[in-house]
Amino acid sequence: MLMAIAILFSAATVFAANSTNPVSDTTQTKKIKPAKVLYTCTMHPEVLSDKPGKCPKCGMTLVKKVDAKKKPAAKMRM
Repeated sequence: MLMAIAILFSAATVFAANSTNPVSDTTQTKKIKPAKVLYTCTMHPEVLSDKPGKCPKCGMTLVKKVDAKKKPAAKMRM
């Protein structure tokens, strides 16, 4: 009897792990957070601010920081 329960439990576990639900869950919506804009100094990249202003080290105007992933690729001319 114990062996039959163990086999039944194993089969149910395998079946549950392999089953997929093709119906999408529309009750949960993913909220996309807007990207936080950071400002940095061109001469001092370690200076970061969440608002525009002046660099505390050199007084230059802070510019929007661009992620390395989002930078457009430079076109090379041959």
